Amino acid sequence: MIGISKLYCNTVEPSDALRYSRSSTELPSHLLQFSADKKPVVVWNATQQCNLRCIHCYAHAKARHQDNELSTSEGRRLIDDLAEMGAPVLLFSGGEPMMRKDLPELAAYAIERGMRAVISTNGTLIDPDAAKVLKDIGLSYVGISIDGNKEINDRFRGVDGAFDAAMKGIENCQAEGLKVGLRFTINKFNAEEIPYLFDLLEEREVPRICFYHLVYAGRGSSLVNDDLSHEETRSAVDTIIDRTRQLHDRGKPKEVLTVDNHADGPYLYLRLLRENPDRAEKVLELM
Repeated sequence: MIGISKLYCNTVEPSDALRYSRSSTELPSHLLQFSADKKPVVVWNATQQCNLRCIHCYAHAKARHQDNELSTSEGRRLIDDLAEMGAPVLLFSGGEPMMRKDLPELAAYAIERGMRAVISTNGTLIDPDAAKVLKDIGLSYVGISIDGNKEINDRFRGVDGAFDAAMKGIENCQAEGLKVGLRFTINKFNAEEIPYLFDLLEEREVPRICFYHLVYAGRGSSLVNDDLSHEETRSAVDTIIDRTRQLHDRGKPKEVLTVDNHADGPYLYLRLLRENPDRAEKVLELM
């Protein structure tokens, strides 16, 4: 992940300790203790089952349960192993992790073993009762995937009504005081929706967004010819940087990250070399 808001706008963010060195002069003292011995954040694709049919799914998710998934007891043993290794965060993904009936039990167990538990979800299954359960077990964060406006999102997700259901999921999380963020996968068919996602962040008072570059895996493999060109990618990243800065300058900062293309870091650094050489040197240290 490349922390656009952290690097470009020099903001202090909760995830800094997981991403930047303990020697950095930009980490506040209360976060240094957490970064002294950094361990990898672990993503567990806990199921291949999903209630949607996203055309860009890297997991090639299925509508039905797959027999090769870990059982609850096997999942608990996996969590034991991760806790003994010192993993600070366990992210439950999929497929759609909310399709697992034992997700609350597994997430609660991860928290009991000393990890932060977070989920990456399409948000459509988070009704008020589910949001309360996730809050009660101590879940740290819910990342909800959106592909653009209602029409574009539902086309990508393969199910009419997916956008409205995801918006309800966001509302239900917020009503319970759960931290919620957005996830957006960039490609030729929705790159122009990036400004809309920033508008959505502000309108819905969502504090965080991750922009994912397309991963050529699962059903996403068929989109290899529909990825952005190098020039289009640079334009998209510039838009993300510009809109992040605009929110920051208006006193409405958001945590903004890009994922799955480490070249975004050097690209941001080279841009800062032109705009703010002093800041560029600090960014180089952080990276």
